[in-house]
Amino acid sequence: MHIEAKLEAMGLQLHTPGPNPAGVQPRFSRVRVRGNRAYISGHGPGGDTPRGKVGAELTLEQGYEAARQTGLSMLSSLKAELGDLDRVTGWLRVLGMVNVAPGFNATPDVINGFTDLILELYGEDAGAHSRSAVGMAELPFGIPVEIEAEVEVAT
Repeated sequence: MHIEAKLEAMGLQLHTPGPNPAGVQPRFSRVRVRGNRAYISGHGPGGDTPRGKVGAELTLEQGYEAARQTGLSMLSSLKAELGDLDRVTGWLRVLGMVNVAPGFNATPDVINGFTDLILELYGEDAGAHSRSAVGMAELPFGIPVEIEAEVEVAT
């Protein structure tokens, strides 16, 4: 099954990462392709996802959903760059960062929102990836989750 058909069957839609705050001009590419690798810059959940720290303003479950929504933002950027999400042949490396309240240490459970989505879409073979899930004192613009990744692509 093609990735976009799976998304549709799951009732999910890709969404464009949110607009930059006023006066912020990114000086980087969201996705950079070199050879058979795509390097994906840090993405946040976009849309109307609540902002704040997981473990204070947001629950673990809201953090998990923010990570899942971040996956949809990232897939949108990959589609824009690659033209077809089926060109992704393997998820290699993921760095998940969680905006945490002091004492909150369940960051792997939050980033599972992203990992679970990728595994649902790409399966164990192509979707399995190495991963770090770390807590941060702050993330840009108060977003609860930021994730970056590296994938293998068919050329």
